[in-house]
Amino acid sequence: VQLQASGGGLVQPGGSLRLSCTASESIFSINSVAWYRQAPGKQRELVASIIRDIGTNYADSVKGRFTISRDNKTSVYLQMTDLKPEDTAVYYCYASEAWTRDGNRRLGVWGQGTQVTVSS
Repeated sequence: VQLQASGGGLVQPGGSLRLSCTASESIFSINSVAWYRQAPGKQRELVASIIRDIGTNYADSVKGRFTISRDNKTSVYLQMTDLKPEDTAVYYCYASEAWTRDGNRRLGVWGQGTQVTVSS
């Protein structure tokens, strides 16, 4: 059971990036998904989440700049615009619940992280 995050990189302030998170083939669906980030020397923090029947939630620091979305049962995205140096961090995707194709339920599944660096 694995989540694969991608799309990070080096971008100038004011630029944009789109992060993707896709579950491995063994996963049928993921629920209550979120993006977290962890900057050097800081604790991991919630950036954005999307929960079925509830909607989306964002950290105050990214409201109006980041958008979380998903287009099927096993992928989630984070569109980041107007990036700032303080957005520099490793970004992790997270699913509170994952169902495998053989009917098993997994709780608290993390992706491996993708580095986002905002610098001129």
